[in-house]
Amino acid sequence: MKGGASLCGAFAVCAAAPQPAYAAPIDQLEIWGPPAGPSITVLHAIATGKLDAAVRKPSLRIWRQVDEVRAGLTSKSFDVGIVPVPVAANLFNRGLGVRLVNVMTDGILYVMSTDPSLTSLEALKGRKLATLFPNELPSLLLTRLFQHAGIDGAKDLEQIPTATPLEAMQLLVLGRVDAALIPEPAASAAIVKGSLAGKTVHRVIDLQVEWAKMTGEHKTVPQAGLIVTDRFRDANGPVVEALQAGLVKAAADVVAHPARAANNAAAPLQMPWPVIEASIPFCNLVATPARDVRPAIEAVLQAMADVNPGYIGGRLPDSAFYL
Repeated sequence: MKGGASLCGAFAVCAAAPQPAYAAPIDQLEIWGPPAGPSITVLHAIATGKLDAAVRKPSLRIWRQVDEVRAGLTSKSFDVGIVPVPVAANLFNRGLGVRLVNVMTDGILYVMSTDPSLTSLEALKGRKLATLFPNELPSLLLTRLFQHAGIDGAKDLEQIPTATPLEAMQLLVLGRVDAALIPEPAASAAIVKGSLAGKTVHRVIDLQVEWAKMTGEHKTVPQAGLIVTDRFRDANGPVVEALQAGLVKAAADVVAHPARAANNAAAPLQMPWPVIEASIPFCNLVATPARDVRPAIEAVLQAMADVNPGYIGGRLPDSAFYL
C-alpha cells in the first residue's frame, strides 16, 4: 500500500472490515518528541512493545525548540515526530511535505501560582505572568483567551516571556512572577519544586476549561500530534498505520497504568517518575486520528490565525493535511 489512500482506508471504521494486516516492520525509526505529555505515550509504547508491529528498534529523540524540527525537515533527518498542531499546519501550508496522523493530547496547559486566589483570567490583571514560547501556541492561545475576556495582555498585566518550561517554573518558584503558564509534566514538577522550596504551588487556571468556555462547542484543545513526511509515508504506508494502532493502545494503557508509564518515561524525559505519574491525569493523552477531529483542530488553528495568521501559514490547511 502506498500514499494517503491506504492510510485513510486503514483508519476508517467499518463494522465488516477485517483487522489490518501490516507489512513486516522496518528495522529502526527515530521518533521526535517534545519534553511534554505526548512523549510519555511514545516512550511507554516503546517500552511495552506496542510499536513492534511497526518498528523493530524504535527510539525517541527529544526536541526542545520547534526550530529543531524545521531544521530536521530541511536536512531530511526528521520523518516522524510530535509537534504542536499549528506548527504542523504551517509546515504543510509551506509545502514541506508533512501530514498530521493524529492528535496526541487534548491540552496540557495550566497557569500555576503560589497565590490560590488567581483562579480566573481577570484575576491576572496587574500581575506578573511568565508566559511560554513567545509567538508559539501557548502564548498565542492565552492571548486569544485574553481577547475574549476583554483583557489587554500588553497593558493589563506584565508578561515575562520564557523559552522553556523550566525557566517559567524557576521564575515562579523564586517568586519573580505571580503566576506562570506551564505545560505538563513541567506543571506537576513546579508543584514538587515549590514544596521543596517551602512554597505551595497551585494549579489555578486550566486553559482547556477556559477554551471550552470561549468556544462552547469545542471542549478540548487538540494541541499536539504525530506528523509524518510524505517521503516516509509513501515508502512505509503500512508502518504508519501500525504506528497509529500501537499509539492508540499505548495512550489507553498510560491512562490506566500511570505508575508503570511514568517509570518508562522518567529517564528519557529526565524527570522523577513520581512527577510524571502525577502529571498523567492532567495530560489529556489520546491518539485520535486527525481526520476524526478536524473541526476541533480547525477551531484551534483559527484562534491562532486570529492572533498571528503567519503562525499557521496564512490559511487553514485543506483536507489533504488530515490522515
